[in-house]
Amino acid sequence: MSIFLTGATGFIGSAVLRQLRLQGRDVTALVRSPEKAAKIEALGATAVIGDVTDAELVTEQAIASDGVIHLAAPGDDTSRDVDDAFVTAVFAGLEGSDKRYVHTGGIWVWGDNPDIDEDSPRHAPAIVAWREEIEKRVLGAQGVSTTLIAPAVVFGHGAGIPALFLGDDSGVSPVVRLIGDGSQHWTTVHVDDLAELYILAFDLGESGSTYIGASGENPTVREIGEAAAFGQGLDSRVEPQTVEETHARLGAPFADALLLDQQARGSAARIDLGWEPNGPSLIDELRTGSYAAKN
Repeated sequence: MSIFLTGATGFIGSAVLRQLRLQGRDVTALVRSPEKAAKIEALGATAVIGDVTDAELVTEQAIASDGVIHLAAPGDDTSRDVDDAFVTAVFAGLEGSDKRYVHTGGIWVWGDNPDIDEDSPRHAPAIVAWREEIEKRVLGAQGVSTTLIAPAVVFGHGAGIPALFLGDDSGVSPVVRLIGDGSQHWTTVHVDDLAELYILAFDLGESGSTYIGASGENPTVREIGEAAAFGQGLDSRVEPQTVEETHARLGAPFADALLLDQQARGSAARIDLGWEPNGPSLIDELRTGSYAAKN
């Protein structure tokens, strides 16, 4: 089975690609440069050089594939238009085939909530408010078997959003600056566990299904910051910030998403797909794992 994968050199996409190849799956990955193509091919996948905005190329690859996993995202003001155009192009290749299409969303669309599940009301902050319209379109598609994955805050291998706690722009800081006062919870998932969920969703997800990719571990930002401080040898020294200070440091749209107080268990994926996240916790990774200073 040939899977067309976007975002294959990104944080999540590279983990998905590794697991697909470990399972012996045939993968065609869309990349933007010969250098990235070489990395893809070193893993035994087929690289296609191009861009997710190339509608003709996307449609051609969708037709040639046995299904699509979409992880690429600009992460800027073009995200809505790029994602919408990609869905149009990929559906032009998949509609009427009942092939699988796995689309990427995100946990922030549910806003503040102490117990998020897939049916919880949405209260998206501005940075991701554009997602709902596209996700409704994806889940309501006819002739394509679609699943939406909404990842929690993704961590692992020293990368992702938690790397914000490892220092200032110079990489050196006597304290770990929190995001806000640190009282808010983040719902989290290890990138390798999340990659497994994408593959299970591709293989087993029912059309129109949504799965939250959350491990069930929901530490506070203060707990995260203290773990990062310990891992950096700072004796748990953390510095709370006001909302205004956090806005100034990170930009208001991004900061408002990180200031959300969210908890989730990811139960539906366990029940429906047999997903079993078993990677290390974010706290352990920050204290003694991939984020900790190596002396």
